[in-house]
Amino acid sequence: MKTSIQLKNTLLQVQLLALMLLIGFGAQAQKKRPKTLSPYFLVKSKNSKVDQMPLKETKVDVNVAGVIADVTVTQVYKNEGKNTLEAIYVFPGSTQAAVYAMTMTIGERKLIAKIEEKGKARAQYEAAKKQGKTASLLEQHRPNVFQMNVANILPKDLIKVELHYTELLVPTDGVYEFSYPTVVGPRYSDTPAAKATAGEKWVKNPYLKEGSKPNYTFDINTTINAGMPIQQMACTSHKVNVNYQDKSTGVIKLKKSEKFGGNRDYIVRYRLAGSKIQSGLLLYEGENEVASGKEEDNENAEKFFLMMMQPPKAPKNSQIPPREYVFIVDVSGSMHGFPLSVSKRLLKNLIGKLRPKDKFNVMLFESSNQMMSPESMEATQANIQKAFGVIDQQRGGGGTRLLPALKKALAFKQTKDYSRSFVVVTDGYVTVEKEAFDLIRNNLNRANLFAFGIGSSVNRFLIEGMARAGMGEPFIVTHGTEADVKAEKFRNYIQNPVLTNIKIKYDGFQVYDTEPWAVPDVFAERPIIVYGKYKGKPTGKITVTGLSGNKTYSKTIKVSSATQENNQAIRYLWARERIKLHDDYRKYYGANRQKHIKKITELGLKYNLLTQYTSFIAISPEVRNKEGKIVSVKQPLPLPKGVSKHAIGNNRSVNYNTSSGAGYKRAKVYRPRTRHIRKNDVKSSTPPATVHLRGISSINAEDKGLQEVVVTAIPGKHKKDHKPKLPALNRVYHQVQTGETLATIAKKYHTSVAELQLWNNLGKSPSLKTGKKLTIYISKKTYTVKTGDSLKKIARRFGVKTRQIKTWNKLPSKRLKVGQKLLIYGR
Repeated sequence: MKTSIQLKNTLLQVQLLALMLLIGFGAQAQKKRPKTLSPYFLVKSKNSKVDQMPLKETKVDVNVAGVIADVTVTQVYKNEGKNTLEAIYVFPGSTQAAVYAMTMTIGERKLIAKIEEKGKARAQYEAAKKQGKTASLLEQHRPNVFQMNVANILPKDLIKVELHYTELLVPTDGVYEFSYPTVVGPRYSDTPAAKATAGEKWVKNPYLKEGSKPNYTFDINTTINAGMPIQQMACTSHKVNVNYQDKSTGVIKLKKSEKFGGNRDYIVRYRLAGSKIQSGLLLYEGENEVASGKEEDNENAEKFFLMMMQPPKAPKNSQIPPREYVFIVDVSGSMHGFPLSVSKRLLKNLIGKLRPKDKFNVMLFESSNQMMSPESMEATQANIQKAFGVIDQQRGGGGTRLLPALKKALAFKQTKDYSRSFVVVTDGYVTVEKEAFDLIRNNLNRANLFAFGIGSSVNRFLIEGMARAGMGEPFIVTHGTEADVKAEKFRNYIQNPVLTNIKIKYDGFQVYDTEPWAVPDVFAERPIIVYGKYKGKPTGKITVTGLSGNKTYSKTIKVSSATQENNQAIRYLWARERIKLHDDYRKYYGANRQKHIKKITELGLKYNLLTQYTSFIAISPEVRNKEGKIVSVKQPLPLPKGVSKHAIGNNRSVNYNTSSGAGYKRAKVYRPRTRHIRKNDVKSSTPPATVHLRGISSINAEDKGLQEVVVTAIPGKHKKDHKPKLPALNRVYHQVQTGETLATIAKKYHTSVAELQLWNNLGKSPSLKTGKKLTIYISKKTYTVKTGDSLKKIARRFGVKTRQIKTWNKLPSKRLKVGQKLLIYGR
């Protein structure tokens, strides 16, 4: 008895020591780990004098004339606290936007902002803030991420800031789309906060808790004057009222129930009657390029043109060569939940419909990455189902380390005699966009890359930029039903490029500074777009040639037929494209970074555009905050709709229960960021466990709550908690089509009518209804019953249900005999 007590005491001491070492090691690891630029959840201050949420309203007015949208965004700030504030608000913009003006209104006074070099504008703003003057500063961190600073907002102040931008609407497959992003999703960054530059600190931004509504209202009105009859017009993201003023003009207004709808992209789509698109040539005879002081000196005028040419219909090509697809799939924390569910549906559609002669591979990435197979696999049903099993297991966790994943995938050995396509599936919540573009363009070889953005508010700058760099197409999938549509479009683009080897010839039309300098192949039925400048009179013709399938394509536009109305927006759009050349792809300018920055700055200043190196600044002349005291507040953002709390790195927590006896409490232990990726599988390295240990509260007696620790293993007898889950059953679901019978379905899936009846509890003479969903198992195995086996144990071993085994084997009861053979489907 005494020996038994001593042994128990010794074991308890060992357990206590082990736990203390883990806590000490975890705390030490936390101290050594440098703080990164991670977003975080807002912790509300108890100080009622400070208004932590000064942005009260965002209102947007959209006017579309022909193919050009002009947008006015109004942000309303009000200080409902007792301290003077500086409001800092990070918000998104369209990747195609050319922001050309800003105003600030204080009471009845309206101030027009001026464009300045970024450093100079920041210095002016800080000086005004210090002097007690109300000032607003608009900066660009990314082409689609902006920051507004408003200084010296006095208690009860109401300040309105307006910004104006224009963008070109380009139809795809006859459908025009206008998208207004409303929120910047949380970005993954492993940059140490101490080493971050001023332009990187925007990433460290507060977010509201998952499921919280935005704390500011949102309203948007859209007027479309298409210039041609509109066949169909709808908003796919929000509840709206649609009214047609005439055949070619429509107005869309947000319903009142959507006043807190600023947590997802606002998307409007419309189609013109007869599936036509606006095409042709637009001209703008603008301002003098050389200031001569003479109005009649028209030769010095800076003149712009925009050509939009409708491509031919996609050719039908039955001789499609075999292709190799490498799917690069984001399974990080921000993809947890809804985005990953949409990704799974998309991937099952993409992979499930590959041809037998194709090959494929799947890479899963988060903090680390892993290829499913050391080499690409043939697209057999067995390999496809194996891929489904791996994809189904993913839950989402860890950081979004995109660059290592891209680098590894691009270096992956290519299969001989196969055309290769990379397919990236992600929400794009990273800060390494330009590095990704350079990596893709420099390592793509003869492949192309397609990018799928998943979620309600994705990083379109990354998705569109990767596709441009990869000579492919971007796809945005905002919800599950869109996954099937976009997957079908992807297949059509791959199989039937619309136009290749495109060349443009100008006869009698003196053009220069054209964008793009080379027109890439056209996969979608989208117009060919060229911006440029011209000299002299608008005469001559423009001819576009290329290959459409196996045929030569040629189309000519007469310059004299061009529209010469007030197309001033073309000036801004041309400059935006020119800036994109310098900004997105630094490889064109090599290591000469300063020349690259100088050119962007010059373009921004000359054309009054917001860029990475030019900002808008507005300052009130009077001193309003004479005391000089000011509190800076970062406006908290809502998580984009469908994005879970796992997107915020500091929120990786699970609860571990101690025993229920006296003196026990619930301990919170944080999951580590790192994950161990096994071959052909990705799993969390820290499953939930139960800790049976007295005194856990006394160890942390000095703390009000338990410390955040990193636990890699917890000793205990509960092995079932550590047992890895079995992969999903190898099965597919078939929806019965009109005219199908059990015999035709059985032949399609290489099975028998009897098995279809067995799997789906169908009678001997079933009537199949169109739309009925049938379960079809792709694999099966035979199991021999051993001594000690029970139906329950066998079912648990293979991850199926006891009733399924009974049905499959027509067992009259649960009694089994040693040596009995059982069929197990799906394994």
